[in-house]
Amino acid sequence: MVAATPAPPKAEIGLVLYPGCQTAMVHGMTDLLDIAGHFSGKRGGPGLRVSHWRPGEDGCLVRVFDSHPQLDRPMEPAVLVVPGRLAGPMEMEEATPYARWLLDRHAQGTTLAANCGGVFALAATGLLSGRPATTHWLFADAFRERFPDVRLDTDKMVIEDGDIVTAGGLMAWTDLGLRLVDRLLGSTVMAETGSFMLIDSAGREQRHYSRFSPRLTHGDEAILKVQHWLQAREAKAISVGEMAKVVAMEERTFQRRFKAATGLKPIEYAQHLRVGKARELLEFTRRSIEQISWAVGYEDVAAFRKLFHRLVGLSPGDYRHRFVAVAAG
Repeated sequence: MVAATPAPPKAEIGLVLYPGCQTAMVHGMTDLLDIAGHFSGKRGGPGLRVSHWRPGEDGCLVRVFDSHPQLDRPMEPAVLVVPGRLAGPMEMEEATPYARWLLDRHAQGTTLAANCGGVFALAATGLLSGRPATTHWLFADAFRERFPDVRLDTDKMVIEDGDIVTAGGLMAWTDLGLRLVDRLLGSTVMAETGSFMLIDSAGREQRHYSRFSPRLTHGDEAILKVQHWLQAREAKAISVGEMAKVVAMEERTFQRRFKAATGLKPIEYAQHLRVGKARELLEFTRRSIEQISWAVGYEDVAAFRKLFHRLVGLSPGDYRHRFVAVAAG
């Protein structure tokens, strides 16, 4: 990349460091924002100042890295970003000191952002109450249990809600970084940065990647028996009445208990199982869409295509094009 004489940075983006946080995101986003600044500079525009923040000896967070240490005047971060970590989200007690600091910065006008499990620390501020947010799809149940008043949507890769921005899985920091570049330096620089880093800037969704993860630890043995029964039969051509008969339960009672235990209606649950099998067949076989539709129990191929798109966010053909493996027949 040809360097250009940079203009003074337009804004500062701070990354909040904590024990075990995802270093790949910290260093990767630092590079992404630096690259964006170079592209902006080539057009005569400003760059971005990047800082890292870590608790000091007195517990207060202090800068431990500054991409522009030559600038004497400190900047108030325009955005503070909380990374995720491979070991999972912070517990409430661990998150509390960070949440207090973030809440204080937010009161001073800083936009707050978080990725993956870092969204738990952001939610601990109370600022997400009643607002939309996302996190890693694998953490959805734990997040809803801890923060039931947040409007969680783990289908989305990134959710922008004004002064709060949240992103989903571990690698969603790339999407989050591009969104921040778009906000601060504009869509042209964002597109150039994405192109240089080979990142899809068109707007991915987390549901394209997430797999159905049924609740199995709810404690209702009768419903668990039906879940295992459905899994063994791949939920093909099975009615609610047949499910209820497996545990000798009245149909309305069964539907109520099933929804309470799994979070889904019985038919919705069966649809997720069928679509999950269809995804596998699309990835690992060369069967036609029609053959796969029939294989998972849908004679109406149009209805299968519509359901697949609703649950996955892509058509079966687009899904295969994006995720196909070396198929073998």
